[in-house]
Amino acid sequence: MLLVGIAAGPAHADSIRSQQWHLDAMGAEEIWEISTGQGVKVAVIDSGVNATNPDLMGQVLKGKDLAPKEAGDEHTDYHGHGTSMAGLIAGTGESGGGDGAFGLAPGAKILPIRIPDSGWDINRSSKIKEYNRAASDGIRYATDEGAKVINMSQKVLEGSPELTAAVKYALDKGSLVFAGSGNDGDNSQGYPASTPGVVGVGALGKDLKKTEESQWGPQVDVSAPGEEMVHACNGKTGLCKSHGTSDATAIASATAALIWSKHPEWTNNQVLRVMLNTISAPTSGNKRNDYIGYGAVRPLRALKTPGDPGPADVFPLPDLAAAEPKSPSPEASEPVDSSESGTDDKPASAASAADGSSNTGLWIGLGVAAAALIGAAIAISVTRSRRS
Repeated sequence: MLLVGIAAGPAHADSIRSQQWHLDAMGAEEIWEISTGQGVKVAVIDSGVNATNPDLMGQVLKGKDLAPKEAGDEHTDYHGHGTSMAGLIAGTGESGGGDGAFGLAPGAKILPIRIPDSGWDINRSSKIKEYNRAASDGIRYATDEGAKVINMSQKVLEGSPELTAAVKYALDKGSLVFAGSGNDGDNSQGYPASTPGVVGVGALGKDLKKTEESQWGPQVDVSAPGEEMVHACNGKTGLCKSHGTSDATAIASATAALIWSKHPEWTNNQVLRVMLNTISAPTSGNKRNDYIGYGAVRPLRALKTPGDPGPADVFPLPDLAAAEPKSPSPEASEPVDSSESGTDDKPASAASAADGSSNTGLWIGLGVAAAALIGAAIAISVTRSRRS
């Protein structure tokens, strides 16, 4: 993810909220009349979350620090990445006298879990082991602390049995785990996204297609906006814009929080199934393809016309059952069909934004794209790293 700082105090026409095209595209105001994510705890396993950011005040809980070599604790963001993810999920827009950056689920609470950052050498064998160990501990802690949604916006080249077991633990206890597919623009697999049971997330641009950098392959289950995203962050102004599958993962996590807040009686399997059943599917007609997975998340449709959430105890993606061939499991429920993996040879677009139950679909705000980020003073501040 590349972060770019944004100067505070724009004119009304160029307000921070007006620059958040993805919220307009998803019908945020109408969404918030139904659900804000209140009552749902979202774990952000990352570089820490700055709880003093004006758009995150009161949103960040006490968490856990699994990076003792870094100064501070889980409320000290040594990279800036974790605060950005928290901002995309649960920003309140309170900064700048109410002209701040909103998250998609501004009523949700953030459980920060800080893990070590290994920078450019993350994929050395020893660093991969360090990541998998810390990430596994973080997943288990998040689950035990009652986090319904676990956001992991990182990618490494290898997983581990320890990571696989931690994800299974989270699912068995009723949580959902979302992870970014990666930003290398190829079809190489990465972890945690490729771990059985993790919901892998790809990034979409304003043109409804996967972004050039978004990795593709069987690990991509869903897609979400991941281009020119404006949000609260750890920079000097507290506001940044960025892009990547990290951002898309935060939007997918926030979508799950919105649904769960509206339907607290549903299990993790039912929440995920409704996300899949209300998704904007590939235009090819396939149920999924390797570029955008089953399609783009549509939280408004999921809230307004969720349909039947299905069985409470059946995981709706096929990878979990496939990873346990010796333990017969119920088949995944519709719309999942592992035989339709998609053979498109170019980035696939999402289906039309039209929503039969509403005039507001996923991309109703496409027309506001031209106004996004105009006139803002910009200072590039952070380099791209192993983050998704």
